[in-house]
Amino acid sequence: MRWVEIAPTNDVETSIVLHNKEFIAKMHSELNLGTPSLLFFSENLDQLHNHLLNKNVTVGEIVNMSSGRVFNFADIENNYFAGMEKSK
Repeated sequence: MRWVEIAPTNDVETSIVLHNKEFIAKMHSELNLGTPSLLFFSENLDQLHNHLLNKNVTVGEIVNMSSGRVFNFADIENNYFAGMEKSK
């Protein structure tokens, strides 16, 4: 998997990651790719996953991918996002 990450050069916690839409569609055919989705990195993925579950957010299972552990979640309009474990 290849992606492009855009981030400011100063010491910030936020960046934007661009993925190939066709590649993501092949991997996850159930995702709505009509709306841009966001990938959030977390140093504690299990805590983030549990926090969203406790807030009654639609949350998928944590899965292991070649790029790391990740899960999908949806907002109230069924736009899908992802959380990924940040490498240490």
